[in-house]
Amino acid sequence: MSQITVNTETEDTLLGGSVRLRQPRDGFRAAIDTVFLAASVPAKSGQSVLELGIGTGGAALCLSHRITDLKILGMDINSSAIALARENILLNGAGKNVDAVIGDVAEPLPKNFEAAFDHVMMNPPFLSENTNHVSPNPGRALATKETNADLQRWLKIGHDALVHKGYLTVVHRADRLTELIKILPLNFGGVSILPLWPHQGEEAKRVIIQLRKGTRSPTRILPGLSIHNADGTYRDAATRVLNGAAIEI
Repeated sequence: MSQITVNTETEDTLLGGSVRLRQPRDGFRAAIDTVFLAASVPAKSGQSVLELGIGTGGAALCLSHRITDLKILGMDINSSAIALARENILLNGAGKNVDAVIGDVAEPLPKNFEAAFDHVMMNPPFLSENTNHVSPNPGRALATKETNADLQRWLKIGHDALVHKGYLTVVHRADRLTELIKILPLNFGGVSILPLWPHQGEEAKRVIIQLRKGTRSPTRILPGLSIHNADGTYRDAATRVLNGAAIEI
């Protein structure tokens, strides 16, 4: 990721420079989770995608770059993030396919969102509401700690926004996987779990979970993906994803 600092923001690039992203220098910033989430969504041209918690638009823009003619709508409670997301959409010439609106997962789902999307993707707050170790930066704290909407609420909203047989793709902390499985809406099946290991042989810190609404397929644990070599460089498979390749789940 390259970076140019502009006052309180930086302009970074994702996917080997294919996506430009303006984001807060000190707030919540797009990272490898952003790219890996977008790479895992099995969307096809002509389909619709809702991103809950779009932030400054990194995942939506990566997905739009990989798959043409998607209709992607992102929502976020943070009005400053939405303003930057809209800038980034224009910066990347994606205005025909990507849009961002202010919205709160804790509020009722808008009627026109109900059962309306082929895919929902999300990178919900990783920290539970009772966590004390939270960033002093308001934007980062809002993005990383649950407040009025807990993980169960995020999953429910994702479920309700999907069409029948639609896909939900989530990136989350590995140590909350058991909790996530327990609170899934009953109509989700086809659960696929992809561990992300920082280095080969280490415990996974993140997992990508993909589910399908209205199916009863069995749960699968996939081989997973190691991200770094011992010297800290990216492994070949991770490099391909960071440059725009899909993750097959």
